[in-house]
Amino acid sequence: MASPPSALRAAALACSLLACALAYSRPPPRGALFVPLADDADNVTPQQVHVSLVGEDRVRITWITEDNGPSVVEYGSQYSLNATGSSDTYSYLLYRSGHIHDVVTGPLSPSTVYDYRLGMNSARNFSLKTPPNSLPFKFAVVGDLGQTEWTGSTLDHLAAADYDVLLLPGDLSYADMDQSLWDSFGRLVEPLASARPWMVTQGNHEIESIPLLHPKKFVAYNARWRMPYDAADPATSSGSNLFYSFDVAGGAIHVIMLGSYADFDTGSPQLSWLAADLARLEQRRPQWVVALIHPPWYNSNDAHRDEGEEMRQALEAMLYEARVDVVFAGHVHAYERFKRVFNGSSDSCGPVHITIGDGGNREGLATQYQDPQPAISLFREASFGHGRFEVVNATHALWSWHRNDDGAAVTADQVWITSLASDPACPRKR
Repeated sequence: MASPPSALRAAALACSLLACALAYSRPPPRGALFVPLADDADNVTPQQVHVSLVGEDRVRITWITEDNGPSVVEYGSQYSLNATGSSDTYSYLLYRSGHIHDVVTGPLSPSTVYDYRLGMNSARNFSLKTPPNSLPFKFAVVGDLGQTEWTGSTLDHLAAADYDVLLLPGDLSYADMDQSLWDSFGRLVEPLASARPWMVTQGNHEIESIPLLHPKKFVAYNARWRMPYDAADPATSSGSNLFYSFDVAGGAIHVIMLGSYADFDTGSPQLSWLAADLARLEQRRPQWVVALIHPPWYNSNDAHRDEGEEMRQALEAMLYEARVDVVFAGHVHAYERFKRVFNGSSDSCGPVHITIGDGGNREGLATQYQDPQPAISLFREASFGHGRFEVVNATHALWSWHRNDDGAAVTADQVWITSLASDPACPRKR
């Protein structure tokens, strides 16, 4: 891995990226995707398989079958290991889901490829690679993914990337109450989500409530994409699938998944949990802290302006005092990277805010920006793409944004980030 660039190399990099941005001609929109059940699948064929982390050495494997069957995972060499779990269904108006199976496997060794099969069904076999338990560690980051041909390009580019865990700051399927689109989305992302852990939080398109007819929120999201909110010690459980945290790289990186559409007012469960979670950082001392939200707290795009302001006022000071390094957001269908900021101004001890809501959704790109560009906004562009956050060591991480340019992933923005934990001028506040 290359070391952080010198000033000369950084200037050359900035110039090349600027030239790349100026020369870019945005291609037209692309059509919607729908992935049906495979022709050769039967009612107990595992489908919509995805993997998520549960603690430091376990993963949750989730899949769906049309009819019920055993919630069993066989894995390892010659499938010599097995784990059992449970299954459930949910209803949404006239729709009834397939059987959603949930099995936690482990303990697993780090940086290891495990073959696995589901429900004692040998017709489809899978493999997953567990993340490393030390640095370096590689995240892929993509928001507002949806199901379009641009989504397909983004997924192709992610498949070619070398990453350990994918982070998604909300708006997954864009089902918007059409539950068959949740099924399609699960099949669309399965090749990637079955092979690496995907860690997600909710966006506005996951709410799916209808007054009087279906008032309960997040029913499909909570049933299909269960995250490890209750997997650790009960003292650290958030109590809600809408917000949680987890550690990777042997505790070197702490990731906080916040719920932009869960209550965050004073006295709320989310605020109380977050305060306790951040207080524990002093004892655990991670070298990096990352947070995910859905509407960005900083945004110079005309779309969704100030929609994250109420949450920012409630939570920003807590993240600032805990010295969170980076905050990833979605919601705005474009890319934007800010300086380290706090309370609206540049602050060397604040987080870097990055909007990455450009995975490929059907609503299109948000192309109108505030003019002139605010001083705290360093790079912005309305294009589909994905990001990569490579934590190289305790002090440095490389962030890059890869634009979908006519089917190719082009590095359009790249920057080295230094951890606040390594900066003596920015000690964590107790």
